[in-house]
Amino acid sequence: MFPGTLSDRDLQVPNLLPPTTLTGLLLGGSGSGHFVHAPAAGRPLREPYGHRLGSAGPGRRVPTASGRAPGSDAGSGASGWLRGPTPLGGASWRARLGGIIFGAGAGAAGGGAFCPPAKADLLRLWPFPGRRKKAGRKTQKTILIMMSNTGGGHKASAEALQQAFREEYGDKYRVLIVDMWKEHTPSPFNRLCDSYSFLVKHGVLWRLTYGMMQPRLIHGPYFSAVQAFVARQLSCAFDAYDPDLVVSVHPLMQHIPVRVLAARAAETGAPPPPFATVVTDFTTCHNTWFYPGVTRCFVPTDYCRNLAVAMGVAADKIVTHGLPIRPIFSKRLPSKSALRSKLGMKKDPPAILLVGGGEGMGALEATVRELDARLGGAAQVAVICGRNRRLLERLRATVWPGGTHVAAVGFVDNVHEWMAAADTIITKAGPGTIAEALISGLPILLNGNVPCQEEGNIPYVVDNGVGAFETDPARIADIVAAWLDPANRAEFDAMSRRARALGRPRAVYNIARDLAAITEEGAAARAEAAAAGGGKAGGRAAAAPALVMA
Repeated sequence: MFPGTLSDRDLQVPNLLPPTTLTGLLLGGSGSGHFVHAPAAGRPLREPYGHRLGSAGPGRRVPTASGRAPGSDAGSGASGWLRGPTPLGGASWRARLGGIIFGAGAGAAGGGAFCPPAKADLLRLWPFPGRRKKAGRKTQKTILIMMSNTGGGHKASAEALQQAFREEYGDKYRVLIVDMWKEHTPSPFNRLCDSYSFLVKHGVLWRLTYGMMQPRLIHGPYFSAVQAFVARQLSCAFDAYDPDLVVSVHPLMQHIPVRVLAARAAETGAPPPPFATVVTDFTTCHNTWFYPGVTRCFVPTDYCRNLAVAMGVAADKIVTHGLPIRPIFSKRLPSKSALRSKLGMKKDPPAILLVGGGEGMGALEATVRELDARLGGAAQVAVICGRNRRLLERLRATVWPGGTHVAAVGFVDNVHEWMAAADTIITKAGPGTIAEALISGLPILLNGNVPCQEEGNIPYVVDNGVGAFETDPARIADIVAAWLDPANRAEFDAMSRRARALGRPRAVYNIARDLAAITEEGAAARAEAAAAGGGKAGGRAAAAPALVMA
């Protein structure tokens, strides 16, 4: 130990499960030869928050910490958490993006290291997928797609982009999908999914929450307040993933991440990785989707483009490609008769596909009964029940008095085949299912919607002449019967053609290619900055800035 510093007895850091990291430790001192000592018995931390410290003295390098995880026998003591040797400058050292500041400047007696007198400021941060690679050793560029599993659409869009990257670029890019709210924020923010499910089940509460958060006057201060609690953890996550591009497919993952990345960039002197938003709603887009600080904003419709401009996003940052749908929907499939044979359907009668979403919600059973009573053997029905096992068992056990052939399945991963085998679809107004149905050329009968964000999808379908909206099962059966009437065949075929024209099967590839180009541009800018002496590779450190709240 060097003179005037803490011994292992001065700061007791207990063994912690799961592993944790020390934050907010300020190091100071002006004497020559002082350094942070890591004893041989110490096990360094994996991606500790305080690994990049600012405000170094002239000619000094910033002290760094290690990147491996401690075992159950990890040593205690301040000296075991940081590694050296690293000389300390004369100025105070400041932990990035907040934390309690301790320490002294050049006038501190003994040039010692300072910390809280009783216990360390500890932050849970585990697990991470791997320690950060140094800039010169990366073999793949990393694309981080941030989502939150509030409804299935955000995750499906993220997975579609991941698959498109794999098909287009092979192993060139490492594409990660992370639920940032759940995995990298503290309670209660990590329970966003549960909160969403509760609010949606209580429509009045959801409408109130959704509407109140629309004005920038409300959601701006809200994000600034939340930022104070989650910025540090998000910064740690960015350290761990070390992304070359950050992509958001969720309306609540623009404002705070962009600000955190900007603050980190201001500290290190390197340009931040580019940030792209991929909007996954057709028309009723919440205003929090749009943040002027993003590098690019991908929207599915011109209506969304106008909303983005109204919210301050520069027009040259906005690209309209369509909704990112699984690449399989752009592939050639076997004939309809071959698919029907494979899926256990009849070859000839028109097929009506009912989709209840991942949880099999909606009045599916009542709708099937009405279709059986109205059409009988003149049509067949396929029902995707999702995870609703009780509904699946009831449908399979029912003998249908009208003689309708009913094929019921649970949660499936070949929805594209069921759509290709069908003639029309009955579903709720989820944007992903609508986009898939349009690509498949299916006239769409919407039978419900999530309040607020899916309401605009109803006029999108109806006004474009590709479907109708009805919630009553008897009326649904009447509409479908009219569509399938041979006398109305010409109009039904016209609806199918309009649907195909509205679908954009190549949208996911177009978005992926644009994202790849943005990644390369960002990597080139960061490499140029590093070569010029800034950023991670340049050894230059700046004082930690306050987070930008704009």
